[in-house]
Amino acid sequence: MDYRVLFSCLKPGFFESEWIQNMDERIVCAELAMDLRKKSPVKVPFTPQEGITFGFFHGDLRKIKEAVAKVEDNWVQYFSEYSEIFCAFDGEKIVSFCILENMGEYEGVRVGGPGCVGTIPEYRERGIGLEMVRQATEILKERGYDLSWIHYTHIEKWYQKLGYKTVLKWNCCGITEEL
Repeated sequence: MDYRVLFSCLKPGFFESEWIQNMDERIVCAELAMDLRKKSPVKVPFTPQEGITFGFFHGDLRKIKEAVAKVEDNWVQYFSEYSEIFCAFDGEKIVSFCILENMGEYEGVRVGGPGCVGTIPEYRERGIGLEMVRQATEILKERGYDLSWIHYTHIEKWYQKLGYKTVLKWNCCGITEEL
């Protein structure tokens, strides 16, 4: 699969956006993919902690937006009543979140992925976010997506633990590397 072409189809005009063009040239981000027709996400060691559950968010959007703001204030705008949001909860508290995105179809390949993935600071380093992304990726597979795509990240090694493969790297000038 030509991931450069796929990226251009999924994110047309991405490198023309002012936000991207104004990034520091030294900042390099990655795009990762997992072919869900051939594999499932790797189950990483995770010891469930008492009170931690996983599921879809339903309820007052202010609660999810408060959690998102603790991780990345710029992402709050993407969490709306139209977003399908998968979370980790500690009781009723949202501790980790992602948006399950339908990114479209390319040459008959259905593409989706977890986006705006975050864990609030006091719950990091426990495996909760990684387990949440693993479960979200499984949901995409169960729904018949062919490819799961991770867009615009600098923590590629974290996603690679689940079996995602880095396919492109880029900076403000465009794609710098195809893997």
